Amino acid sequence: MADAAAQKVISADSCFVCGENNPIGLKTRFSIDRDAQTSYASLTLRDDFQGWQDVVHGGILATLLDEACAYACLSHADNCVTAEINVRYRKPVRVGATVEVFGRLLDSRRKVWKAEAQIKINGALHAEAQAKLFVQISG
Repeated sequence: MADAAAQKVISADSCFVCGENNPIGLKTRFSIDRDAQTSYASLTLRDDFQGWQDVVHGGILATLLDEACAYACLSHADNCVTAEINVRYRKPVRVGATVEVFGRLLDSRRKVWKAEAQIKINGALHAEAQAKLFVQISG
């Protein structure tokens, strides 16, 4: 993340992913870089989010990828919601793993923007997604 352009995004208190006051949530803190049109978060996935034994549920990974795409869009939009997301799982994520989640805005020329996201552990790709998002821009 570029230091000068990085910005912490204010979270919604009850959001499952970023809400600080959601007792069952991920409490993930995403930052965005407006210049690079990217988002980033790092978190350790607790056993609360387990699917099969010792493996994080794929729905949790998809949720993180979705959020990374949204935050990448928020580098230039006021608000957005996902219209479509395509997730590809590459490797299982073990419970207790610290993951890095990266998002990047790909196309912002229309009302529906495109973004992509990745989940990595120690630089190795574990899951990725491409999404289309409806955006709202004031002005």
